[in-house]
Amino acid sequence: MTSIGDLNNNLESNLLNKATNITYQKSNILREDRLKTFTTEKTTGFTIWFTGLSCSGKTTISFALEEYLIKHRKINAYCLDGDNIRHGLNSNLGFSPQDRSENIRRIGEVSKLFADAGIACLSAFISPYSYDRENVRKMHETAGLKFIEVYVKTPLEVCETRDVKGLYKKARLGEIKDFTGIHSAYEEPSNPEIILETCKTTVEQSVIQIIDYLEKNDILIDKKLQNDISHCNLNTIIRNITQTESFYKLEINKIELQWVQVISEGWASPLKGFMNEDQYLQCLHFNTIKHNGKLYNQSIPIVLSCTENDRENLKDKKQLCLTYDKQPIGILTNISLFPHRKEERCARQFGLVNKGHPYQRYIFEECGDWLISGDLEVFQRIKWNDGLDSYRLTPEELKERFKQMKADTVFAFQLRNPIHNGHALLMKDTRKFLLEKGYKNPVLLLHPLGGWTKDDDAPLDVRIEQHKAVLEDGQYLDSDSTIMAIFPSPMMYAGPTEVQWHAKTRMNAGIEYYIVGRDPAGMPHPDTKEDLYDPTHGARVLQMAPGLDLLKIVPFKVAAYNKMSQKMEYFNSEKADSFEFISGTKMRKLAREGLVPPKGFMVDKAWEILANYYKSLKN
Repeated sequence: MTSIGDLNNNLESNLLNKATNITYQKSNILREDRLKTFTTEKTTGFTIWFTGLSCSGKTTISFALEEYLIKHRKINAYCLDGDNIRHGLNSNLGFSPQDRSENIRRIGEVSKLFADAGIACLSAFISPYSYDRENVRKMHETAGLKFIEVYVKTPLEVCETRDVKGLYKKARLGEIKDFTGIHSAYEEPSNPEIILETCKTTVEQSVIQIIDYLEKNDILIDKKLQNDISHCNLNTIIRNITQTESFYKLEINKIELQWVQVISEGWASPLKGFMNEDQYLQCLHFNTIKHNGKLYNQSIPIVLSCTENDRENLKDKKQLCLTYDKQPIGILTNISLFPHRKEERCARQFGLVNKGHPYQRYIFEECGDWLISGDLEVFQRIKWNDGLDSYRLTPEELKERFKQMKADTVFAFQLRNPIHNGHALLMKDTRKFLLEKGYKNPVLLLHPLGGWTKDDDAPLDVRIEQHKAVLEDGQYLDSDSTIMAIFPSPMMYAGPTEVQWHAKTRMNAGIEYYIVGRDPAGMPHPDTKEDLYDPTHGARVLQMAPGLDLLKIVPFKVAAYNKMSQKMEYFNSEKADSFEFISGTKMRKLAREGLVPPKGFMVDKAWEILANYYKSLKN
């Protein structure tokens, strides 16, 4: 007879074989989102079993499908990922053939229970053996539950190129044993319900392929929800990708993609697409657009250009497909074309016509001679995959964050330059001012511009790190009452005209107070190097601009370095000799030359980040 001691020894032996080289995968869905999907309506549970090599795309697709089902179809769904299960339920299993079979048997039973509870169970496992997968199928069929096998068919060499965790490399070096595709065989499914060839399709196209199968086989029973136009219907959108194969493709550049992001996220509301000619004329001549009988501030034109060749190809067409880097981004419908009078545009938008101006250079050299208007629908949210997408919050997401923080008012500060202690002082004092007005929890939106900027401006990733250093320092800014997010608009350097745009977009995000700086959106004249715009006009214009009446302007107090107290203070003209103005140009020169600014000008760590960047340019 086996003793309790023997059982414990066997258990300890098994635990010694626990799996390694696994990484917990975090879902895109919050528990609150899951709870919202539970209704009294009957829902048929089922299991979708994703199988394929490591790095084939199983987890990515299953999480995307989970997000779509919960957020847009309100269907109870849960993703069971191989690595996640091995962190808990199957943490005592390794990768021997016996352990692999037991791993699949256990998760098969769990998947069956989820499906029986009316949940769409999305199981993503390598599951290399046909015999094990077939057993899981039989479990479901015996219980009268739907089982859909999805083969994520990706060649081994492609999987290896996607291997950010370096597992294939370790396996080939012999550091990992029994690795599927290298040491252990993978048995391809002989008759799966769905085959996804991820080399040929995007994640979204893979999701819609699955959705189409579920609908055609009456596995999804909530079809009435498909027509809810208040949600981004992935089903419709991805079908559009297929339909747009016959559409004219207009390749857009990076700046134009940034404008697509601005429109699609709601920053330019009520605009729903690129301006038509009437809106363009209203914007140029009145700094407003009319929508449903109401005037809205819109000081800068948001337009899309094309060439004469594009115009010829678009004759008699009412829609087109926008592509970026040859990939479909979205569609424009109800399109119309009108002349792009570049000199007139620049004269009215910038107050001068000069190709030495960086954004005007872009207009004259990179934009076409025709403008296209149309209603915009994007296939998916614009992401840049630069490590900063988590900071790119939409207006609605910001409103939700403010609500979660229980803010009773919000004030915003936009900047395209690194934060020095003068900026920080103004933000700190603005919060103090609002507290004195009776607000209990004023929240700061630190909102650096994240679109295109001219070449000598510090790049976005450097600025974000520099801003984080100022927040972490805590001397001026309170991280608990601050949200740092990225504003996706390109910079145009159009002075008081552009600063209205910056203010209007923050209103769309629920901002009540807006800090406006000295010479906002300004720059030196391309020829004379004097200020192109009066540095005080930006703040003055905002207090008179139509459509911005509900926004309260906090004028920027001029801060300079006080040589006597060795810190940034508000400039006192009576003690002018005690102050030193350190311009952006001078700051960049100090950083490039490896010099240190006066003590108290900027948080030490923040300066170090900036100096290292300019030093790298010099090297």
